[in-house]
Amino acid sequence: MVEIHPTAIVSPKAKLGTDVKVGPFTIIHDDVEVGDGSIIDSHVVLYDGARLGNRVRIYQGAAVANTPQDLKFGNEVSYFYIGDETQIREFVTLHRGTHATGKSSIGKNCLLMAYTHVAHDCSLGDNIILANGVQIGGHCEIDNQVIVGGLAGIHQFTKIGAHAMIGTNSKVTADVPPFMMVQGVPARFEGINKVGLRRRGFTPEQLEAIKEAYRILYLSGMLFSHAKEKIAKDLGHHEVVKNILDFIAKATRGIVRK
Repeated sequence: MVEIHPTAIVSPKAKLGTDVKVGPFTIIHDDVEVGDGSIIDSHVVLYDGARLGNRVRIYQGAAVANTPQDLKFGNEVSYFYIGDETQIREFVTLHRGTHATGKSSIGKNCLLMAYTHVAHDCSLGDNIILANGVQIGGHCEIDNQVIVGGLAGIHQFTKIGAHAMIGTNSKVTADVPPFMMVQGVPARFEGINKVGLRRRGFTPEQLEAIKEAYRILYLSGMLFSHAKEKIAKDLGHHEVVKNILDFIAKATRGIVRK
């Protein structure tokens, strides 16, 4: 059964799944799809192109799939996808894609705290936490299990690898390889995300391989190209190290420095 508050404005063209609840003064536009069991609180706006999975919770004042803040945007059809069981807290703003990719997306089981912003053409993975006030520029790619501290700013076109942790108030202008912690203005390498990796079941052998790879990269004094060769030679048989090397090979903004 769908429950829609009498003060909400819901287009008859919108597609709402079973057991959806829509709160007071919320507006849902024509080209919107909401999955089963989702809850849309008060004063939310779901614009054309919003695609919500199952059991998504949108808190008051959030805006989903609004038009991009990109002067090149020509009102083309595009989307914003939100995965199952993701929570979007108060006054979050999520902008749909442009002609570049046609979409923005957030994966499953994510938590976006109050006042966060995800710009056009971004791709966020599963189990991500963005703390209050995080601002993410356009075309960013954030892999699974990343945590971003409050008020951090992520520059457009930046990539962040899986299981990384970004410190509060950080300014991220370079790509962040997986498994590491960064902090500062600009953000710098602070070590590996040891506690988070342990909690997620990484073995002591994997942790040691990750730690040694980053020691070679950041602390050996070797040229960057030579450090990568040594990591591949000495540690390349570890899958976690392959992930690091693959990420570095695809980095487009350089990677964070020590």
